[in-house]
Amino acid sequence: MEITWFGHSCFRVRSREAIILLDPPGPEWGSLGRLQADIVTVSHPHAGHNNVAAVGGNPYIINGPGEYELKDVLILGIGTHHDAAKGEQRGKNTVFILELEDLTVCHLGDLGHVPSTSQVEDVGEVDVLLIPVGGVTTLNAARAVETINLIEPRIVIPMHYWDEKRRADLDPLDRFLKEVGISEAQPQQRLNVTRNSLPQDRQVVVLEGRLP
Repeated sequence: MEITWFGHSCFRVRSREAIILLDPPGPEWGSLGRLQADIVTVSHPHAGHNNVAAVGGNPYIINGPGEYELKDVLILGIGTHHDAAKGEQRGKNTVFILELEDLTVCHLGDLGHVPSTSQVEDVGEVDVLLIPVGGVTTLNAARAVETINLIEPRIVIPMHYWDEKRRADLDPLDRFLKEVGISEAQPQQRLNVTRNSLPQDRQVVVLEGRLP
């Protein structure tokens, strides 16, 4: 399985069965080019996350909680909130869990609160966690680490943090890395992972954004 980060909260998960695009951003975050997918998930209806019109290939769109099975990929959407006030400030958010190639990938979208015990139980066992860390409108570094410790993934990929081109109001990645005890991280172009290649100890992987 291959995971590529395009920037902000947008990832492409490519497996033998399907190509899944998560939270495609609007044009103000950069062009997705001629990107195609079989399935697109949208965590919430904000411009940086729901640009489904830019995705080619006539994909199936999933934009809310529920259980889905498409192209031999199991997808679970769990209802959460975009803030710590039960959605009163920024509305709802959907966390998506993808099961494919004997791996589980969890995309937290714009989660704005530490998940409850029941939500963590619903998420279940996670191999790769895609988590916002930039604060302001989502989890900040400290709450991201608290969430990671609750979910206990094998691999953590941070997203939705300061970007000098687009989101200079968010906290920088370094703040999260310091919180997890990492002084420096070398970004990778993509992550290729299989069940057999999962690390024994938790690993933080920083990916390079692909948006221009």
